[in-house]
Amino acid sequence: MAMPLRQSIRVGTYLLEQKLRKREKFPLIVELEPLYACNLACEGCGKIQHPAGVLKQRMPVAQAVGAVLESGAPMVSIAGGEPLMHPQIDEIVRQLVARRKYVFLCTNALLLRKKIEKFTPSPYFAFAVHIDGLRERHDESVAKEGVFDEAVAAIKEAKRRGFRVTTNSTFFNTDTPQTVIEVLNYLNDDLQVDEMMISPAYAYEKAPDQEHFLGVEQTRELFKKAFAGGNRRRWRLNHSPLFLDFLEGKADFPCTAWAIPNYSLFGWQRPCYLMSDGYVPTYRELVNDTDWSKYGRGKDPRCANCMAHCGYEPTAVLATMGSLKESLRAARETVAGNRDASA
Repeated sequence: MAMPLRQSIRVGTYLLEQKLRKREKFPLIVELEPLYACNLACEGCGKIQHPAGVLKQRMPVAQAVGAVLESGAPMVSIAGGEPLMHPQIDEIVRQLVARRKYVFLCTNALLLRKKIEKFTPSPYFAFAVHIDGLRERHDESVAKEGVFDEAVAAIKEAKRRGFRVTTNSTFFNTDTPQTVIEVLNYLNDDLQVDEMMISPAYAYEKAPDQEHFLGVEQTRELFKKAFAGGNRRRWRLNHSPLFLDFLEGKADFPCTAWAIPNYSLFGWQRPCYLMSDGYVPTYRELVNDTDWSKYGRGKDPRCANCMAHCGYEPTAVLATMGSLKESLRAARETVAGNRDASA
């Protein structure tokens, strides 16, 4: 786990506060979508299938910041769509960072080098660049040539300017343990990004490609083999040890989607950013008025093959906090990751 020590302490303190207050449901990180428009048309994404009128909308700064503050979450992942297409995205980031929220701006990086002057390096801010494979595989996944090369150039430029850079890689049933190893080796060793997040692809209902999403057993087999030989310990993965155990089938958890809620142009999305069973105006309504017992693998058919971080990473984090053994294990990996990053 390569989360910076300051961030680890902040999140750990926040979780302890929730426990002392005896709050059963609370947000760990908000998935903020201030627009749905994108400059790519990825086959595995259903976001740009919204009507043209919706794709033209941009969330006001005050609304975006207000939703995060209302939730109380210590971390924010700004996605979309492509957030760098939002004309005031830098102001949204600036205001959240000023309030000491840890902000990850998710981007395909096509606009990053053009927009980078709008942002300032900060320990509270990181660019999170989507990289779904090496050149040929990544460009195929986003249906456009040259995207991988531009993303790599943008990552190098951002790091040169002192920004923290993380990556997010989604894997499909067309991937093999070797393709997973190749891309994570490249990101970890060659590009030397600060952290990497990985995720098995989830079947968006509106995604054009419905044939290449991973099943549960496929996911476990893929990551079990990719993690072998010490790779898991060597890679700077931005995940709790228990979530990585979950991916390779060593542990199983219920879904806690309320801990990574989604706020978009339509409001707080029920139950998570991968499914849409309606929207409510406040996070408290989302928590109190949603029947969470209906969701998760074995409960809702749409959840049958889901092992996505938005549902299961927070469960793993809470399980870690509830176990001295797992807390010490996570602390050791955090210290080791920060030591390796500074070497």
